[in-house]
Amino acid sequence: MFVGSALTPSDPYPLTALTALSPIDGRYGPKVSDLRPFFSEFALIRYRVFVEAQWLLSLSACEDLPEVPPFSASAKTFLNRISDDFSVGDAEQVKAIESTTNHDVKAVEYFLKQRVSQHKELSAVSEFIHFGCTSEDINNLSYALMVRDARNGILLPAVDQMTSILAEMAGALADQAMLARTHGQPASPTTMGKELANVVARLDRARDQVATTAIRGKFNGAVGNFNAHLIAYPELDWLRLSRTFVECIGLDWQQMTTQIEPHDDLAALCHALVRLNTILIDLDRDLWGYISLGYFQQKTVEGEVGSSTMPHKVNPIDFENSEGNAGLANALLEHLAAKLPVSRWQRDLSDSTVMRNLGPAFAHCLLALDSACRGLGKLEVDETRLNAELDKTWEVLAEAIQTVMRRYDVPEPYEKLKALTRGCSEIDAATLRDFVTALPIPKAAQNSLAALTPQTYTGNAAASVRMFLKGRHKHH
Repeated sequence: MFVGSALTPSDPYPLTALTALSPIDGRYGPKVSDLRPFFSEFALIRYRVFVEAQWLLSLSACEDLPEVPPFSASAKTFLNRISDDFSVGDAEQVKAIESTTNHDVKAVEYFLKQRVSQHKELSAVSEFIHFGCTSEDINNLSYALMVRDARNGILLPAVDQMTSILAEMAGALADQAMLARTHGQPASPTTMGKELANVVARLDRARDQVATTAIRGKFNGAVGNFNAHLIAYPELDWLRLSRTFVECIGLDWQQMTTQIEPHDDLAALCHALVRLNTILIDLDRDLWGYISLGYFQQKTVEGEVGSSTMPHKVNPIDFENSEGNAGLANALLEHLAAKLPVSRWQRDLSDSTVMRNLGPAFAHCLLALDSACRGLGKLEVDETRLNAELDKTWEVLAEAIQTVMRRYDVPEPYEKLKALTRGCSEIDAATLRDFVTALPIPKAAQNSLAALTPQTYTGNAAASVRMFLKGRHKHH
C-alpha cells in the first residue's frame, strides 16, 4: 500500500484487464483470448463434464453391463448436449456445488446427476456417472484434450503463419547478398534469403516434433489396477474397455500407471515447445542485430512513438517482445517438463497446481509468435546498406583465392593470403586483382578470380533456398 493512498484494504478490485494480476489476462488478454476456450477454469470444467458424459455413454454401449442398458437416441442426445451446450452459467453451478464439496471433480459428478434427473432413462442409471473413476481419471483426460485441442487449433496454426511469412521472405531475398559474420567478424558472404531459410528449416522440424508428440490418457482407477472395477464386474475386459474409451475420445492410451498418468509425453511436448521457442529467440536476436546494422529498415506506423524523448527512434520492440515472451514460456515449460513426471509413490497432489499453468505457458508461446509476425511485417531490406557493407570487405575473397591456389599447388596459399589481408584495412578490388594476376595459375583461373566480387561470392546460397522452398512446398 502506497503511503498516503486513498485506497484501503477493504476497497474492492473487480477483475478487469486493468486489475488482473497476470498480463496474460490483462495487457495481453485480447491477443491470447483464443486460448480461453481451452485453458480457463471454465474450459477445465467443460472438459471434465465431457469426459464424464462420454464414460457413461461408453458404459451404455458395453454389452455385458445390463445395469446400464443401451441408451436411446433421446438419451444420447440429451447427454451429449450437456457438454456441447455447456455455458458459463453451468460452470458457475458447478463452482457453487464445489463450495460445499470442496472437491472440484465431485462437484462435476453432482452437477451431472442433477442434470440427468430431468431425463427418466438417464436418471435411472445416474449412479454409474463416475463409475470406477478416481478424480485423476477425469482430470488427466480433460487436460490431455485441452492440450491436444489448443495445440492443434491455436498453437500450430500460429507457428505455420510465422514460418509461412519467413519462407516468403526467404524466397524474395534468395539472391540478396549480405556479409556473413562469424564471431561477429566479416566472413564469407551469404544471402539474406538463405539465412531466413535456415530458420524455416529449423522451425519446420521443431513444429513436426510438437505436432507428432503423443498425448496419452489413462483410465484405470484409484491406483491403476482396476481394483474396484474387477470387484464389481470381474467378468468384464476392463483393459479393452479402457483402451476403447480413451482412443474413442481421440487420445493415445496409457496402460501402465499409478493413480496418475505419468506425464512423460506431456513433458516431451513441453520440451518440444522449448526447442521451438529457442529457435524463435535465436531468430529474434539475429533480426534485432540486422536492424541495428541497418540491413533492415522498419516501416513506421502512424501515431507510434519509438522513444519518449528521442523522436527519431524506431525500435525493434516486436522482436524484443517476442524474445521476452518466448523466454517466459520456456521457463514455465521447463518447470512443467521437470515437475510433472515426478509424483511421490502412487500419487501426490503437487502436479495439480502446476498443471493449471499450461495455459499461461501456451499463452506466452502464442504472444512470442504473434510479436515475431508483427515484427516481420514491418521489415524492409536495405539493399544499399547491404552492398555498402560488402564493398568495404573485399578481404572476404581471401578464402576463395587461397582455395584456388591449393588446387594449382601454389606453395603456402593460406599463409600468403593471411599476410596480405589479416588486420589490413586497405584491401580493395585492385589489391586483390594485382595479387591474383601475379599468381602462377592458369589464365582462366586468374580471370575467374579477378572477376569475383563480394556480392557474387555467395556459393550456392540462392540455389539452396530455391531447392529447399520447392521441396518444402511439395511436403506441405
